[in-house]
Amino acid sequence: MNYLVTVTTALRVLKSNKSRTFLTMLGIVIGIAAVIVIISVGAGAQSLIFNQISSVGSNLIGIMPGYSDESGPPASVLGVAVTTLKNDDGLALKKINGVVAVTSYTRGIASVQWQNQKIDATFVGTTAEYPQVEEADTLWGDFFSSTNDKGISRVVVLGFQVWQDLFGDQNPVGESVKIKGESFRVVGVINKKGVQGFENKDTLIFIPLETTQKILLGISHVSLIRVKVVDDQKVSEVLEQCRQILRERHNITGSKPDDFSARAAKQALDVLSQITNALRFFLAGIAAVSLLVGGVGIMNIMLIAVNERTKEIGLRKSIGATKRNIQKQFLIEAVILTVIGGFLGIVVGLAFSGLVAIVANYLGYEWQWVVTIPSILLAVGFSGAVGIVFGWYPARQAANLEPITALRHE
Repeated sequence: MNYLVTVTTALRVLKSNKSRTFLTMLGIVIGIAAVIVIISVGAGAQSLIFNQISSVGSNLIGIMPGYSDESGPPASVLGVAVTTLKNDDGLALKKINGVVAVTSYTRGIASVQWQNQKIDATFVGTTAEYPQVEEADTLWGDFFSSTNDKGISRVVVLGFQVWQDLFGDQNPVGESVKIKGESFRVVGVINKKGVQGFENKDTLIFIPLETTQKILLGISHVSLIRVKVVDDQKVSEVLEQCRQILRERHNITGSKPDDFSARAAKQALDVLSQITNALRFFLAGIAAVSLLVGGVGIMNIMLIAVNERTKEIGLRKSIGATKRNIQKQFLIEAVILTVIGGFLGIVVGLAFSGLVAIVANYLGYEWQWVVTIPSILLAVGFSGAVGIVFGWYPARQAANLEPITALRHE
């Protein structure tokens, strides 16, 4: 019996039992689709995270108050009030060779009012070097100057969305807005930036740091310092110098832990890459369990088929079919079931993951539809392997039937 005849016979048998064939393949379709979707969506989510962090800048160093180990978040991220960082720390870091600009940050939420228009916005206290560090330019007016950094200058720069909500298309420069009951003169509007680092920059307003600290928040510390380095190659060197300078300024000696956390954007990418890869493969492994369930279903259906086709097996053996012929027939039927199910699963998986990418992009996220050839080949190969492994036992049972016993079977 050649393979062409065997495959043709297998297809004819499967076609004659369409409902059973479909239900048998369903487990494989769902399993393969789940693996494809998880790998694709996981890669898309990973690309989104990387793009968001990269948009902040790969040559940036972030310094936050509070100690953390290399793999954990700073204490300030966990909601612990830490006041160890000052703006003077940032000014000291500007002296490092290779540092282009440094800016400090603090923030809060308040209502912003102009005439009868009123919205809630996040205000960011920062310094005049913010546009250089964040690569921001103005649509109207200018960012506040270094002169405004000194003293209590009541000036504000609006994010694009805040400007639209309050002023529409009107030039707001020179107008006064009220923030927490205090009047601030608008000196500029930041050009549209969208979502960067998982934050919508267009919904922010910017106020000189010292004004924010003394007038709006009543504090003297900062929540973040960002250091912009001349290029990526010098980031590690500058990062180490930042740590040394801050330890000296904070009187930290010997083996005492830092009271701050200094990290480069590249470090965050490396850590996130490890986490997301581990999560993707873990979820894909869980999805693969459904393939095993589908394989058990195939084995059960094939055993039923062996019982129903006992006379057919006896007749074939009586006219010369060997054990190998019978085993090959049933094994090929199982493999065809899983391979067809595998291809259908790939189509369903690609369609669903593509739909996720379309919806995510429609919602404003830079989501990439990532489908890798190895993942597809792995899915097809795995489905074929399931057919061979779970089809072998029913095929062996069929091959071992005695012709006379089989012909007498009722």
